[in-house]
Amino acid sequence: MINLQGRVALITGGSRGIGRATAILFAKANADVAITYHVNENAAKSTLEEIQRLGRKAIAVKGNVGKSEDVKRMVKEVMDYFGRIDVLVNNAGIWTYGAIGEMPEEVWDETMDVNLKSVYLFTNEVVPIMKKQGWGRIINISSTAGQRGEAFHSHYAASKGAIIAFTKSLAVELAKYNILVNCVAPGWVNTDMCAEVFKDPNFVEQVKSTIPLGRIPGPEEIAGPVLFLASELANWITGATISVNGGSVLCG
Repeated sequence: MINLQGRVALITGGSRGIGRATAILFAKANADVAITYHVNENAAKSTLEEIQRLGRKAIAVKGNVGKSEDVKRMVKEVMDYFGRIDVLVNNAGIWTYGAIGEMPEEVWDETMDVNLKSVYLFTNEVVPIMKKQGWGRIINISSTAGQRGEAFHSHYAASKGAIIAFTKSLAVELAKYNILVNCVAPGWVNTDMCAEVFKDPNFVEQVKSTIPLGRIPGPEEIAGPVLFLASELANWITGATISVNGGSVLCG
């Protein structure tokens, strides 16, 4: 039922995890896809090849999502290649340990640059394009940490909570331009970001015990709601945060 034929989606951090799963699912829905990546060229190449096998056009652009000059260049490369950007998925993110009172300033700054500043930078560049087109969909990836907080990861939680507030603000600001802005807030997901902590089977069981559905999802299960928000099925949704966490955090 969902068909994004003729649409171009730009997905930040699209080479791995939720970003990769979203890129591939968008391609299955007939969208052409641009992804950004920072370091892992092989992962980006693998994602491109998978999209192209699905018969869609694809491009990967390399850069630091927290640096203005890189973001401007990456968006320009996407526009030069496709000529339009219809959907922006602000997905790039990092998750690191940081006990308050011990957290170095550079750890805080890195998290804010990658997780939050990148959302501002890409949105700031893409919105003028969407305004000219008279149509746009922006989906920001937050987290349950942004909804309830997360001890020893306050920098991560703060960045993700700010994304939710940013989403609500822009939903009102951009509605008259037919640009819908929404948010997806995953809980624990089986991705590279969590690979280190998931090496401990006791920790995995502890996490599962907090999830009513009783398991840890794959990134494809987060990509589905993102695709929904980009589709015509979600034309009357803006400013919303969709919790995708198996019932672990119930937010009204």
